[in-house]
Amino acid sequence: MSGGSYSYLCYKDADQILEHLSELEDMRDRLAELEYAADAAQETAELILIINQFFVRAGEVIDRLAPVWKAVEWWDSGDSGEDNLKKTLVEYGAKWK
Repeated sequence: MSGGSYSYLCYKDADQILEHLSELEDMRDRLAELEYAADAAQETAELILIINQFFVRAGEVIDRLAPVWKAVEWWDSGDSGEDNLKKTLVEYGAKWK
């Protein structure tokens, strides 16, 4: 039987691995079953934790910035004005105090 049981994780780069978290978790679990692969299982678990932390943190930052991005986009497309952007930036800045 050929490879591919884990969507060829061994060939994925950092961008691609994000699309295969389920397989990465399966790999972690498989490594954990092997008493001689504990270090690799642990590091795989750490990678999963890093990825999950990234998504949580990125989501928080995106939530804060989305109104600012919208105000700039609407101003540049002529749907709103600079005053709206300035108001949005004041509201954005208030979240940091």
